[in-house]
Amino acid sequence: MSEVVLRGFGWRHAGRRAWAVRDVDLHIAHGERVLLLGPSGAGKSTLLAALAGLLPEDSGEAAGTIEIDGLDPLEARHQAGIVFQDPQTQLVMARSGDDVAFGLENRGVPAAQIWPWVSDALDRVGFPYPITRSTAALSGGEAQRLALAGVLALRPGLLLLDEPTANLDPAGAELIRESLAALAQQTMILVEHRVAEALPLVDRVVVLEAGGGIRADGAPEMVFAAYGDRLADEGVWVPGFTIPPLKSARPAGPELVRASDVAVRQRLAPASLSVGAGEVLAVTGPNGAGKSTLALVLGGLLAPTGGQVRGFGDERPPHRWRAATLTGRIGSVFQNPEHQFVTARVADELAVGPRRLGRPTAEVTRIVDDLLDRLRLSKLAGANPYTLSGGEARRLSVATALATAPRLLVLDEPTFGQDRRTWIELVTLLATLRDDGHGIIAVTHDDDFVQTVADRTHPLGTARLHAPLPHRRPGGRP
Repeated sequence: MSEVVLRGFGWRHAGRRAWAVRDVDLHIAHGERVLLLGPSGAGKSTLLAALAGLLPEDSGEAAGTIEIDGLDPLEARHQAGIVFQDPQTQLVMARSGDDVAFGLENRGVPAAQIWPWVSDALDRVGFPYPITRSTAALSGGEAQRLALAGVLALRPGLLLLDEPTANLDPAGAELIRESLAALAQQTMILVEHRVAEALPLVDRVVVLEAGGGIRADGAPEMVFAAYGDRLADEGVWVPGFTIPPLKSARPAGPELVRASDVAVRQRLAPASLSVGAGEVLAVTGPNGAGKSTLALVLGGLLAPTGGQVRGFGDERPPHRWRAATLTGRIGSVFQNPEHQFVTARVADELAVGPRRLGRPTAEVTRIVDDLLDRLRLSKLAGANPYTLSGGEARRLSVATALATAPRLLVLDEPTFGQDRRTWIELVTLLATLRDDGHGIIAVTHDDDFVQTVADRTHPLGTARLHAPLPHRRPGGRP
């Protein structure tokens, strides 16, 4: 267990005018479990990175102090374990078991203990594959489980968790929460938008103020009783605050795209579906079922190995369309937003699509300014996309897809990382696009999204392409 003390702590990323987090005074005692809340962009992920010793001096400006058991975070790295908002950024080995063992080997854990600890950690998070499974072949949710296993195997005194269930299906998320509830020794700081589900894991709630400092700090029931209405208005997912449905009042229009028995070897079993103009289709299913792969195929970004996709009256499949044709017809949002960023400024990122279509300069400027305003990105227009928070990066990726006004949007986890306010704004925007005649396919684990805006749901197979196998070291030894 570790003790955490922050005195007037702040951090400003290099090249930014605004502080990511500022004036934080906080004391977390040994063994406490804290839920860290605040609107998207309030600095939650930055604060976790600071506690993990991952903010080098040359990457920004610091204020105040942080101590973990009386040490600077750089000196206390062995005490802290962090699971990032994007788990792909912390997988370093080609095989899953080696990735979990990597940290143990670097800590000098005796060889005889490493693989039993690896197997135990993988079992605790419900990792469904053998340790030889390629990390490159994992879905986002499976990568999230593996990243958490790598941290749990280290048995850190301070556990820092940034949206640990965000990419997981409901069953997987519940398994992770059960694993966290069973921990007895660690001090834990948890960032989680699924507040109602996270509350049984914590005994204290701390709410960051977007402009700096701490808004509220105390027992969950006290914080929500005193600040619930205001927190909900400012974007915190306060339990008990419902969202009105935004279902379509009209039947779907003409069919835009149809997939018939489309498959990708080792990644997607045959699937058939269609989407029409003026409807939102939610694609659901467990981690590893191939949802993200299906999104890439439907978006014309991956060629299927079986079946066919046709749309927009074109006899050719989308992956064979010219780039300009594809851009004008279908807009895609990847599961990992940073995979689609190609410039060094948010505003420039939004201008790429319209410029590719040959739009006049004045029209490009109007499109960019409108999207910056609609998705609350105006203050970040000059920022590097790779320095955005997870929620901000997701809104930017959606905005880039909207910039060319395509008739069909294919979105992979479009609401990931959003606070309540930006979630409502984003979902309302998608409902408006739907009502204006656009078709929307959304891969999602977000049941609130499904219940609020989806007009139809297509559950993708419940069986994985690979059955779970024991977590054993190559050669048979556990």
